[in-house]
Amino acid sequence: MRFRHPDGSTVHVAYCTNVHPAEDLAGVLGQLRRFAGPVRERLGVPRLGLGLWLSRPVCETLVAEPREIVRLRDALAEHGLEVVTLNGFPYQGFHDYEGVSDAGSAVPGAPKQRVYHPDWTTRERLDYTLDLARVLAGLLPADVTSGSISTLPLAWRTPWTPERSATAMEMLDRLAAGLAEVAATTGRTIRVGFEPEPGCIVENTTQAVHHLGGVDHDYLGVCLDACHLAVQFEDPGEAVERLAVAGLPVVKLQASCALQVGRPADATAREALAAFAEPRFLHQTRERHVQEGTRDPGMAHGRVRGTSDLGQVHGGELWGTDDLGEALEGGLPGDAPWRVHFHVPLHATPVPPLTSTQGVLDETLRALLAGPSALTRHVEVETYTWQALPEDRRPETDEALAEGIALELAWIRDRLIDLGLKEETP
Repeated sequence: MRFRHPDGSTVHVAYCTNVHPAEDLAGVLGQLRRFAGPVRERLGVPRLGLGLWLSRPVCETLVAEPREIVRLRDALAEHGLEVVTLNGFPYQGFHDYEGVSDAGSAVPGAPKQRVYHPDWTTRERLDYTLDLARVLAGLLPADVTSGSISTLPLAWRTPWTPERSATAMEMLDRLAAGLAEVAATTGRTIRVGFEPEPGCIVENTTQAVHHLGGVDHDYLGVCLDACHLAVQFEDPGEAVERLAVAGLPVVKLQASCALQVGRPADATAREALAAFAEPRFLHQTRERHVQEGTRDPGMAHGRVRGTSDLGQVHGGELWGTDDLGEALEGGLPGDAPWRVHFHVPLHATPVPPLTSTQGVLDETLRALLAGPSALTRHVEVETYTWQALPEDRRPETDEALAEGIALELAWIRDRLIDLGLKEETP
């Protein structure tokens, strides 16, 4: 979907296909027929945007065989779909879990922290991201000249040394140079957004400014994930202003909601939370303690209890664990509300006493798009955890999943219209 901002710019809205497992091109093409096409039909729109996730093997196939890019473009057009953004965070095996993968082959374990490898200290991550840029340049619609790619926030926080930091900065310089070459060769500008995530080297916008303030902002910026923003208890307006002052562009917004509970010490709440402590994905959990007499803190560094001290929030402390199970086993005191890195559907309210951070997403959309200028032009719905929801909330069929994704996109559409944007038609 495309929307016209009052400033005259086009804001693209897509849903991220990392919700669907696919480790080869046939799987990606199958997604268009099984899910993306039906989602578009349910929305009743002539054109739907996708934020494609292309695993490393798929990307290699497309780069090695340019005719396959044409084949993918044709398949997108056949189903009324378009692509202006890619999710380049997971490298491969994103939906694998301990035992067997969705393809039936044995795997060494759940993604959990594996999703952060290879990181930005490696040539593998650089090569993969530049290959994605070349593929995206070939997939952009004829009337679109710029695209975006989201990627991990440098690395998981440990181990991190000055030497690794220097290597990562060198890789980012090479990334910017490579993107400039893609632009010169294809006439398409591809920008990469580093996505702050709890527990990583860059887990909030303060750290984004610190680590990324000196990079080439023509090609590199931030992918702001509203779920991650909420888990870190950042204030959306302050976060967006902080990035703007630093000159860090918001290359993409990932529209997502975190799981939230007001009284985590309550037995009923803990039982409800336990249903979300699943083995496939990492669910970082944060608890904020506000000092009496101080303003509500919106941002900053957190303290991951039992692992490393990453600092304090202004006016209080942010405690956390690297996974929900650790928090439930006593890793957090439960004296204050918890927010959990579990992407819950945007439109649906979790069963009480659980809630979501839908309000934070609303505020983030407002901070980025309610002003005189659009501060981002790519919005990607990224609820990749539909099949990790508790069984009674999990879609049982392809049709049910397509319906759920369509409802999320309809929710975003209504919010953007409320902010004064107008839906475009081809």
